[in-house]
Amino acid sequence: MDYSLHARIRAGDPEAFRELFRAHAQLVFRHAVRVTGDWATAEDVVSLTFLEAWRLRAKLRDEGESPRPWVMGIAVNVLRNTSRAARRHAAALTRLPAKDKVPDFVDELVGRMADAEELAAAGRALARLRRGEREVFTLCVWSGLNYAEAAQALGVPVGTVRSRLSRTRTRLRKLAAEELTTGRTRPYEPVEPVRGSGQHQGSRTTAARSGEETDR
Repeated sequence: MDYSLHARIRAGDPEAFRELFRAHAQLVFRHAVRVTGDWATAEDVVSLTFLEAWRLRAKLRDEGESPRPWVMGIAVNVLRNTSRAARRHAAALTRLPAKDKVPDFVDELVGRMADAEELAAAGRALARLRRGEREVFTLCVWSGLNYAEAAQALGVPVGTVRSRLSRTRTRLRKLAAEELTTGRTRPYEPVEPVRGSGQHQGSRTTAARSGEETDR
């Protein structure tokens, strides 16, 4: 019997899942780099996203639809939990005794994608947006999802994506200009989500367990 890719993934076919990974891993990675500003974190997000996709494979919709929105919806939720865990980790580090500072080469790496100063300003401006605005912008503008795909990934109506993206573009231009003008030097850090899921973030597996289970 000739199974479709979607059906084979739902059935747990490893080769079909490898095809899904090969087709979408780079998309998830680029999205995560731009959201977090950190290549190592982005690699973790890719791993966690596809671990969660494997766990939730039975929920992949039937053929006829691209699996891209489904994968990116899981990635968005992983990023929400990863950001929350990063905040808690940073807070814990501030309580440790001071040590000699080790040079951070993240800005140099990110600078390969765009001007470092402008990217940092854009990151700070993004951090000032509401979570819903930030997610719509990064999915549609940075990761290239269309309105319908972003709506499916976020679990909101298409009309909401359209209006939110239009409003966000205007706000982001203004905020980015303010950040460049003020010349702030603080690094960009992901923003704590407005609402938490109440989960403990003690492991990579826990951070992944957000796809289709947390409130979008």
